[in-house]
Amino acid sequence: MTPYDDADPVIFPAGAATQTSGAEAASQEWDAVIVGGGMAGSIVADQLSQSGYSVLIVEAGPGKDLDLAEYESYLSRFYGAVVKDNQSPYPFNRNARMPRSTDTMPVTPDTPQDDFYLVQEDTYCTDTTFTRVLGGTSMHWEGKALRMLPEDFDLRTRYGRGLNWPLGYDDLEPYYRQAEAELGVSAEVEDQAYLGMHFPEGYVFPMHRMPPSYLDRTVARGVDGMRVNLADDDYTLRVRSFPQARNGVPNAAYDGGKGFVPVGAVSTNQVEEGERCQGNTNCVPICPVQAKYHAGKTLAKALRKGNVKIVTQAVASKVEIDEESRRVTGITVKNYQSLDSDSYETYTVKGTVYILCAHAIENARLMLASDMQRMSRSGLIGRNLMDHAYLLSWGLLPEPAGTMRGTSCTSGITDLRGGRFRRTQAGFGVDIHNDGWGWATGSPYTDLVELVDQQGLRGKELRRTLGDRISRQLLLAFMIDLLPEPSNAVTVNERYKDALGNLKPVVSLKIPPYTMRGAAFARKLATEIFGKLGAQEMTAYDRNRSSAVEHEGEWYNIVGGNHLAGTHIMGTDPATSVVDHTQQSWDHENLYLVGPGSLPSIGTSNISLTMAALAFRSSTHIVRYLRAAKAPVTIRA
Repeated sequence: MTPYDDADPVIFPAGAATQTSGAEAASQEWDAVIVGGGMAGSIVADQLSQSGYSVLIVEAGPGKDLDLAEYESYLSRFYGAVVKDNQSPYPFNRNARMPRSTDTMPVTPDTPQDDFYLVQEDTYCTDTTFTRVLGGTSMHWEGKALRMLPEDFDLRTRYGRGLNWPLGYDDLEPYYRQAEAELGVSAEVEDQAYLGMHFPEGYVFPMHRMPPSYLDRTVARGVDGMRVNLADDDYTLRVRSFPQARNGVPNAAYDGGKGFVPVGAVSTNQVEEGERCQGNTNCVPICPVQAKYHAGKTLAKALRKGNVKIVTQAVASKVEIDEESRRVTGITVKNYQSLDSDSYETYTVKGTVYILCAHAIENARLMLASDMQRMSRSGLIGRNLMDHAYLLSWGLLPEPAGTMRGTSCTSGITDLRGGRFRRTQAGFGVDIHNDGWGWATGSPYTDLVELVDQQGLRGKELRRTLGDRISRQLLLAFMIDLLPEPSNAVTVNERYKDALGNLKPVVSLKIPPYTMRGAAFARKLATEIFGKLGAQEMTAYDRNRSSAVEHEGEWYNIVGGNHLAGTHIMGTDPATSVVDHTQQSWDHENLYLVGPGSLPSIGTSNISLTMAALAFRSSTHIVRYLRAAKAPVTIRA
């Protein structure tokens, strides 16, 4: 990444230079048409633009002001929101709805259409979400950037579970490094070289690790060296720093000693966006100083080159296919006038190659709404939906431990991410949350209600009690692997349509016994950890919630991780996968499906870094495709 000085600030280019109208978008044939301006779409657009190709990004969300003012408006909305969920910074958009964790409930055909976007008809409902604004779900992600384990790529061969990937850790490793540079990952190799993960000799991450919080160090004093037996193997636990895609202290040894200067990380007057991390705990949904990576940073670079254009408020409604050749011939778009208007124009944009980067659920929804399952040799479009199953456990430490200081999650326990026990139960990672019980109970708001309304505390006593209680809160979030299951799926149904008349995604996601065995072990481990720390166990699960899952007579609440994947999995055979190892469609040769939907498994790492690495890898293949497709034809006499 190029360092920038005061004379060359990195900010979003002016909207007029980068936006294009629907008429302009439809009037020419682009080299590449990308659906979705999130992390994957922005990386592909930037890579193709560097090779000189013309790119059109079709973005469903708003993005009229590609500058600091729009980001500041998101912050203002978040600060003023009563319910500060993942989507609270973003304006309500009836034409490009997005799911909210507060909306979770089973939907019936009689439920008013305006009450929901993500249709869930089952008793169990996930509260997982994705964001439909320019920048995609990177606008609300937590920022953890873990690599997948080498064993995650051949789980079927090693342990007889899940699916093998068509590529291995070593195939993806160079692209992991490229992604870590783009996202500006803060970490130390010595913290991350475990369970088979390896790095080239001399490699360092772009920035030094985020400092462990005081809470991390408190937990480490009780956990480090703790022994656990699982499936007759012994594991020694320790608290490790997590790789973070946020601006920290640049590593002077990066790139052979050339150092690393992240965009906007040096001073507030050097650039308009992207300071160093200030330790705010509201990383989800939005970083106040843009220290956390979001796709807008990559998009800004792509737009500066002049050959990438965006049409916003443009919802892709159909992939047009030539029945005879099976080639994609265009993307039909509904371009709405404003967020609350019923008025829209319909047109079709055309290109040489088409790349769907609208995330796992929206990619599947669009393809199913376009009747592409009928042409699929595998019939797996929308199938094998995955998301990490999160089990939350919380307790009250005996002494203040600095809760609410630092980013949302700086460290955790990763020793049980892999091992031979995965033959019988799911692996998991453990997040130590610096933001207290907010995810589990709604703290600190619920604490305040309890202390005032139920205990009658006021004034100095209320302030003292509230501060003491919150500073002692410990939340352990167990991120548990969920394997691909064809019955976990995205489908569409004519009964459910959005404001533009497009089919809504219908999601069915059940938590299998394999994952629940991991959850049951995690629950016992949490109790042991609380005991080591002298913490008072406060965990309580409610069997009446839509997140309730019963396992061997016990009830658990399993919540979503916003790590949606698997709806167009990659593989080696068109009969058992949707895309090949380059994320090129088996059934439509000028179509690529780039994003987490291609993952055949998710293991126990947050999916964004792997998605970014795959986007870089696929970009090299898309460039080769375009080079061949646009090469002049030589006619011999």
